[in-house]
Amino acid sequence: MRITKVYTKIGDKGTTRLVGNVEISKGHPRIESYGTVDELNSLIGVVRAFLGDPGKTPHAERLEQMLKRVQHVLFDVGSILATPPGEHMAGMPKVTEDTVSQVEGWIDECQKDLEPLKEFILPGGGKIGALLHQARTVCRRAERECVRLSESEPVDP
Repeated sequence: MRITKVYTKIGDKGTTRLVGNVEISKGHPRIESYGTVDELNSLIGVVRAFLGDPGKTPHAERLEQMLKRVQHVLFDVGSILATPPGEHMAGMPKVTEDTVSQVEGWIDECQKDLEPLKEFILPGGGKIGALLHQARTVCRRAERECVRLSESEPVDP
C-alpha cells in the first residue's frame, strides 16, 4: 500500500480507518495492538541507528541484518492487525512458520556464546543492550495487547 500523505485534512474526532476503509475508535484494542507493534518497530530503528556503520564489526553487521528483517516482519504484523476480521486485500502480507523459525534461529545464534542464565539480569549492558531490553519490554506489551484483542475478536494467528 502506498501512502502519499500522513494526514487526511478531514479531522478524525478520535477515529481512524482500518484496511478496507472501516472506521474505528483510536481507543479500540486493535489500534492499541498495531500501535504498540509500530512503537516496537520504531525502537528497533533506534537500536539500528545506535549500531552506526554496520561495517565496523561482524557482530554489528549481523545484528543490523537481523534487526532490519525484524522491522519488515513487524510492518507485516502491523498490516495484518490493521485489517479487520473478514477483510482481505490482494497481496496481504503473511507471517509464516518459516518466518517464526528464522527469528527463533537468530535467537539461538545470539545465545550460543552466552553462559546460561542463572538469574534474572538487570537491564543495561551498554547503549545497545539497554535499548534492546527496552525493545523486549515493548514487544511483551505488544504481545499482551494482541492477546487482549484476540479475546474479543478474531485475529490472524
